[in-house]
Amino acid sequence: MSEHPYQHILLAVDFAPESEVVVQRAVAMRERFNARLTLLNVVEYIAPETELAGGAFMAEPVLPSDLDLEHELVDVARKELDGLGERIGVPQADRIVEFGPTGRSIEHVARDLGVDLIIVGARDHTWLGNLFGSITRSLLRHEVCDLLAVRIGAQADET
Repeated sequence: MSEHPYQHILLAVDFAPESEVVVQRAVAMRERFNARLTLLNVVEYIAPETELAGGAFMAEPVLPSDLDLEHELVDVARKELDGLGERIGVPQADRIVEFGPTGRSIEHVARDLGVDLIIVGARDHTWLGNLFGSITRSLLRHEVCDLLAVRIGAQADET
């Protein structure tokens, strides 16, 4: 193993105030390993035509009839990501907004960029999260690179 095992870190962010601990952990890892840090926010949109029936989404994947909403969501995400990037010193070229399923998008970006470490926040599960599985569990099933899941929420406050 090299002196600096992590050369390129991908931080998947969601801009929730309680996720600041995840951002700070990524900044610390960047500094510790003198690594490149890329920020990623995934905009996941469920069309209004999609129905929730028996705990599962029942609809064919269709583009929303109003594509302006998609552009609005991406624009808001881009502004938030730019603000975060400026605050923690991540260059514009290393700020990515993706549109799609969160886990799959993180995996694809990580693979495309050849990152060594993905950092995500891990929240306590709700009944819906337990039913569908968490993003962290989804990422663990794929062998893209190492994964650091930083615990946030009620348990993080106790430590």
